[in-house]
Parts: sequence; structure tokens; C-alpha cells
Amino acid sequence: MDITGHKTVLLNEAIEGLNLKPGAVYFDGTLGGAGHSAKVCSEMGGKVRVIAVDRDMGAIKRAEDKLSKCGCKYDLVLSDYRKIDSVLKNLGVEKVDAILLDLGLSSDQLDTSGRGFTFRKDEPLLMTFSEGKDEVTAEAALNNWSETTIADIIYAYADERYARRIARAIVESREMKPIKTTFDLVKIIESAVPAAYRKGKTHFATKTFQAIRIAVNDEITALKEGMEKGWMALNLGGRMAIISFHSIEDREVKNFFRNKSKENEGILINKKPTIPSDEEIVGNPRSRSAKLRIIEKTIS
Repeated sequence: MDITGHKTVLLNEAIEGLNLKPGAVYFDGTLGGAGHSAKVCSEMGGKVRVIAVDRDMGAIKRAEDKLSKCGCKYDLVLSDYRKIDSVLKNLGVEKVDAILLDLGLSSDQLDTSGRGFTFRKDEPLLMTFSEGKDEVTAEAALNNWSETTIADIIYAYADERYARRIARAIVESREMKPIKTTFDLVKIIESAVPAAYRKGKTHFATKTFQAIRIAVNDEITALKEGMEKGWMALNLGGRMAIISFHSIEDREVKNFFRNKSKENEGILINKKPTIPSDEEIVGNPRSRSAKLRIIEKTIS
């Protein structure tokens, strides 16, 4: 666990799978709680250069404090992993030897960001990873997007069976007053789904919150761009490791890696995704849906 209380998922499996060697350049595209980068620093010391990006300045500042004690060379950049090409260019780096993308939300974002990622606290409906004023927020989306668009997003990004009922309820509610907070949205979802669904094992608002967050942050497009640009930035023999947390992300990663393998551009390091051990899931229930896939580049 890091100093913020965030537990890094599949920590050992991901770093071991990257097979880092002295002199390597390691790119962490989702810095978050800096768990993976800190492990690289502590194990490799000054033998590896760490380049890490995050869209959240708070994460950058916390990581700076953490990595400064590890004795490695690092560059922390406020950016998005989909911009890996420009990040590396600005640092004067041509290629990297390892890329890690941990696509899960950090506990800091869920529990303390105040941006509306969790349905368990009454917070402003932002759901944005960064704090830029020009960001599209969940509030803006829910109050302005069409009923069809909202329904399609909730279904496509979360496979929510009651997507159309929830979308209709959102539109009806905003006609009476703007939707402003997470609890506003939770109440709307609660009113739209059957009683039995509200009492299910998974909270009835989980899928809708997930879908809106993915849409607001353009996460699937970002993942596609990040993989393509990351592959181009990867050295021959370099590895890319991606940890996903829901089926949509994992499908994109699986297809990208499989295509590279079929085209003889890469070798799958693990043909089936690595998942957390029972012990890790007990210690960190949020890890239960994680899947790690790793590929090695064989053609430059």
C-alpha cells in the first residue's frame, strides 16, 4: 500500500512481466498512486529511467514526494498517455523499453478527489481525471446530451440492461431541475430500476457511473490511441503491459495484442490474462476484476 492508502493491483506480476534490464527506459502511462513506478525505482535504483504521466496534478505531486526517496532517475509529466509521442519528444527520448498502463481508478480518485467518481458520497458531478476548466463534465453531459446518446453510452460502456429506462429518467428529471450531484444521479437511477435490481449484489448505480465516467474522459479512444502510439515508441524486444478492469477495456487490449501477434510483430507473454490471487482479492476487493496482459515487440 502506498502513502495515500491506494493499493496497487498486480504489482509484482506487472513489473516482473516487463522484464526490465539495466539501462532501460520505463514509461508509466497511468502514474496514479505511483505504486508500479516506486517498485521499479526501489528494485532498479538508478539503473532504469522512469517517465511517468498523469492527468491529475495531485497524483504528480504525491508521486514526486514518493519517488524522490527511491534514488532513481525520473520525469513526471502532467499529461495523458495517449500523448506519449509528444511527451517523449519533449524529453528528448526516442524509444522506451517498457510501457505500463494501469487503467483502474486509484483509491485516491474514488475516495478523496471530490469529483464525483463514487456514488457513495454526495459530490459535484465532474468525473474528470484532470481539473481543467475546459473539460467536459458528467454534469454537462447528463444535462445536455440526448436521451438516445445517454442510453447508448450506458449500454455500450457498461452493458446496463436498464440503460433506456435510466436515460429516460435522467431526461425527465433534468426537465424539472438540473442534475448537479452524485446523489441526484443515484436517486434518479434508483427510481428507474426494479426493486429486485436495487437489492442485487452489485450496487444499482455502479454500471451507470462507470459508463458516464468512460464517456466523459473518452477512455476507450484514449486507450486505442495510447496502444498504437505506445507500440510505435517501443524498442525491439520491449514489452507493453496493460491492466484492465472491465470487459470493454480488456476486449480492446486483447484484440490489439492478438493482431500484433498474428502479424508477427509481437509475442504474447501470457496467452491468458493474469488475474489477482485469492489472497490479493481478500486484501483488496477492488482488484477482483483486474486482468493483466503483456506483449513483447519482435519487429521494430
